[in-house]
Amino acid sequence: MRTRHFDRIGNGGIDFTELGFGGAPLGNLYRAISEEDAARILETAWETGCRYFDTAPLYGLGLSETRLNRFLRGRRRDDYVLSSKVGRLLKVCPPDERTGLCKFFDTPSRREVYDYSYDGVMRSFEASLERLGVDRIDILYAHDLDIFNHGSQEALQARLDAFMASGYYALLSLRDQGVIKAFGAGINEWQPCQWLAERGDFDLFLLAGRYTLLEQESLASFLPLCERRGIGIVLGGPYNSGILATGPKLGAHYNYSEAPQEILDKAARIEAVCRRHGVRLIEAALHFPLLHATVVSVIPGGQGIAEARGNRTIYDAAIPPVLWDDLKAEGLLRADAPVG
Repeated sequence: MRTRHFDRIGNGGIDFTELGFGGAPLGNLYRAISEEDAARILETAWETGCRYFDTAPLYGLGLSETRLNRFLRGRRRDDYVLSSKVGRLLKVCPPDERTGLCKFFDTPSRREVYDYSYDGVMRSFEASLERLGVDRIDILYAHDLDIFNHGSQEALQARLDAFMASGYYALLSLRDQGVIKAFGAGINEWQPCQWLAERGDFDLFLLAGRYTLLEQESLASFLPLCERRGIGIVLGGPYNSGILATGPKLGAHYNYSEAPQEILDKAARIEAVCRRHGVRLIEAALHFPLLHATVVSVIPGGQGIAEARGNRTIYDAAIPPVLWDDLKAEGLLRADAPVG
């Protein structure tokens, strides 16, 4: 698999495989999987050439990290890139009070406590090291500083201000001491990413679903800012929660909910252009973000062995350049979207 070398500050940098592995499904997201199946999924991802693994304390309330522990224990630490997240601490609680009921299944009884302070970041980092069983994590992302999680612009702004006043300096210190290679934020919206980039010395953003075949609004200001600052993008959610993988069928998901009619219609138009060129919609969706200079890796989901193996097949697909030209000609891609 092709890799992309990222070294923003001259500390040796990170070699990302263009296809990464997102660890949310390992936390029994939407359905429970067995320990054996989790191990087989990770083995399959490794066999396909994936060497970048992303996880978070939230995913299964620690379960994703502990499952990665078992898998990574037999690998040389220099053979893979590992990222996790900060901003939440996990507290023991009664089973009916745990975070993620009806979202994460068969997990430890823990509840999330948001904490973007200096001490909270350090405690979260230490707990992740223990759950993962490693002596270092390459990248730490401040997790979910967005309206999607905090509910309103006012609540989000309070979290952003708290983070920049305190937790940000923990990440900066860890990087400058060489404890981690890079830091950034993992966020569902590009606007808070831009706000942070304008105020701090961030290396990377894990941007979920906001630069895809369906959405390129981040090209207006955020991605050009990243290019100027040398900031890298890990692109999560390239299928916009499902619709770009399943196609615009009844019940298709977009942004974790059922897709509205206008999104179904746009996806159908994109799929029709893809079909004319013998390209599957899911193939175009995976390849498109990698055409932008800031993107260092794309991390689609994978809740089963077939999906983990299928991601590599999709990645290996040849996309004719004229496809992008036709999508632009029909007004389905922004004219300034990089396609060469």
